[in-house]
Amino acid sequence: MANLKDIKSRINSVNNTKKITKAMKMVAAAKVKKAENTVKAGRPFSDELLHLFRKLLATVGEYSVSGLKVEKGLDNYPELIRKRDVKSEGLLVLTSNKGLAGAYNSNIIKTALQRVKDNSNKGIKTVIYPVGQKAVSAFKNKTGAFVLKNGYLGIANNPTAAGANIIAEDIADDFVNGEIDSIHIITTHFNNMMSYNVVSWEVLPVKVEKASEHELDPLMIFEPSAHAILQKLVPMYIANSIFQALLEANASELASRMTAMSAASNNAEEMITTLTVDYNKARQWAITQEIVEIVSGANSVGA
Repeated sequence: MANLKDIKSRINSVNNTKKITKAMKMVAAAKVKKAENTVKAGRPFSDELLHLFRKLLATVGEYSVSGLKVEKGLDNYPELIRKRDVKSEGLLVLTSNKGLAGAYNSNIIKTALQRVKDNSNKGIKTVIYPVGQKAVSAFKNKTGAFVLKNGYLGIANNPTAAGANIIAEDIADDFVNGEIDSIHIITTHFNNMMSYNVVSWEVLPVKVEKASEHELDPLMIFEPSAHAILQKLVPMYIANSIFQALLEANASELASRMTAMSAASNNAEEMITTLTVDYNKARQWAITQEIVEIVSGANSVGA
């Protein structure tokens, strides 16, 4: 029979853990609704931006940097939409800074590692752009056919348009300079409070189907020119794609943490119930043992 003191200590320990998991569940629940609303509010803008982008591509026709002022890679839109033979692929891996979110981070990292393996089998070099402490730590502790870039930690749990633009500028510079020939985002798509999917899509080179003839507006006039507008729109499209991915990832992480902490709290409650039963049994056994010893002692004296 277990020691009463040990069982009591375990009950207190599990009870303290339950308080922590319950508090984390409440914090995640308070944040996830706001994150969900932000994600859903951003999707129509992304769709409309894509629609406008398709129209512009069909209108411009030939893409040339001639006459455009290019100060950084993100300004060089003709290069950003030019398809190349892929010899080096970048992976923008979006994770969180903190754990205790169920299988959220491990699912993303597992998908990224599989992509690295597939690229290696094809003779393609992989460059990892980690977002979040979990991705940084995971790839630092792994060996494989990949190059690890500096991580983006502050952006992971605080998605902002400015943060997305920083990432967009970095990957665009590497793309234009020829360090990478394409880049994919590995993140999650937020479905609802209970589910999300790990997804991957290509950010660079920008791949957008041109609008068909019946979608074009003959009365649409571009000032100062369609090329100049496209030079502004391509960076906006890339940065917005990254920003929307960050929002989706943040909402998915919070939902996963809320679910994981809810399950942990329930498990802790069940464990406390089981330990309490064990404690009562041990206490009853100890009392019975004492009574038996007293009776035995009395009988011995009487004899």
